[in-house]
Order: sequence, then C-alpha cells, then structure tokens
Amino acid sequence: MIATLGLAAAAFFDASPANAQASGCEQIQKLLQERQSIVASLNASQKAKQKLTPQAACGTLGRLVNNGAAALKFATANQDWCQIPAAFIDGMKVDNEKANGIRAKACGAVKQQAEMIRRAQQQAQRQQQGSNPFGGSDSVTGGAMRVPQGAL
Repeated sequence: MIATLGLAAAAFFDASPANAQASGCEQIQKLLQERQSIVASLNASQKAKQKLTPQAACGTLGRLVNNGAAALKFATANQDWCQIPAAFIDGMKVDNEKANGIRAKACGAVKQQAEMIRRAQQQAQRQQQGSNPFGGSDSVTGGAMRVPQGAL
C-alpha cells in the first residue's frame, strides 16, 4: 500500500546519517520515520484483518497526508543541499496524492455517518412527540391541552 515509498525513502536517507545530521538534513529523516510509524499502524490493522472505523481512518490518514506535505515541503526546499533525488520527490507527491484521496473518502464517510445519526435522532424526536396527544410540538397539537374554566 503506502508503505513502499516510506521504506525506500528511509533506506535512502539511512545510507549516510552522519552527513545528513551534520548538514541540517536530519529533518527529512524525522519526517520519514514518523511516516513509517503511521504506515506501520495502518498496515498492522490491515494484517490483523481489523477494519478501521471511518473516524480512525480519517484521523490516521490525515496525519499521513500532513506528514507527506511537510516532507515534500522540506525535500523541495532542500533538494540540492541534502542531495534528494527528483525521483524521490516525484514519488512522494504521487504517494501523498493517493493518501489524500483515500483520506477524503474516509472523512466523507465520517460526515455521512454523522448526518445519518442526526437525521435518525430528529426522526426519533418527531415520532416521540407525535405519540403524545397532549404535549409535544405546538404545530401538531396547538400546544398543551387546557382545562375549561367556569361552569360546564
């Protein structure tokens, strides 16, 4: 899934950790390690055959997309200084776009689910109010029933 780019990138930057740390390029290593951790958690749930809830997927993929954006920003700004290959940046862009598309679907499902819950609650309230002939909505019964005053 998304793990291949993160693992390949980490291997690329682990080749010369002393040079990267001395030159100020260690930020990309931190970002890639964080990315590996996020991808590992996604892969672990997939291997355990546990379905992520839309809320969990939205949150985790949001972290992945934000991490990818930060890594791309750093890699693009420091491409020459840190000797980051253009192919790595291009692959990272494609990977982050895919993750963003999946995140959009997961977050859309969260919004859809919240809307369905809200509608179900409104429907339940309407049914509950409709079952009480002496109270509930003023538009249905005209308000609470009044006891007549005076002689009958």
